[in-house]
Amino acid sequence: MAKHRFSHVETWVFDLDNTLYPPETALFDQINIRMTDWVMQVAGVERAAAEALRHSYWREHGTTLAGLMRHHSIDTDAYLAHVHEIDFSVIAPDPTLARAIGALPGRRIVYTNGTKPYAEQVIAHRGLSGLFDAIYGVEHAQLVPKPERAAFETVFAIDGLHPTRAAMFEDDARNLRVPHEMGMRTVHVAPEAEPAAFIEHHTADLTGFLEQLV
Repeated sequence: MAKHRFSHVETWVFDLDNTLYPPETALFDQINIRMTDWVMQVAGVERAAAEALRHSYWREHGTTLAGLMRHHSIDTDAYLAHVHEIDFSVIAPDPTLARAIGALPGRRIVYTNGTKPYAEQVIAHRGLSGLFDAIYGVEHAQLVPKPERAAFETVFAIDGLHPTRAAMFEDDARNLRVPHEMGMRTVHVAPEAEPAAFIEHHTADLTGFLEQLV
């Protein structure tokens, strides 16, 4: 990995879940349970069928919420509040990651398919508060989720970032296609690599990767 490939970057964009904390934290497992509860309620099906439907909505629409909005009439505010009422104590602070993020030159932002209040909770428990210039949630994209291009365009317009001078760190490989098309450096943060033309770099160690850049 050549450090000079990131020398032009002025804005560092980080996804939240399974990116700023490791997947083994299993934080999203709690959210999945609560999303399944909601699908059971609105679709009137048993848990096994609701889990399959939830996964189908995520795969086809980008998020379970997007699928629910497409196929059911739901209170989106109530849904988002419900699924994010979880135990954040499982998240451990990471001072080394905090130092690596804090050393990055330029602006640093978080963009998640979750909500901003939820992201703020995760960031606080991870020991990363005060490191980001802005935090954007799905509400800032008018509930349109990544990987939809409209979601990225809306959030990036609000932020004022220039994609050709930005980098995106993301655990869900699907969400890197549009950033790459927009001219961003793309970094897939996940235990296993997923080869794709729109993924420029892969790392299973976000902290170590960032330390190489600074």
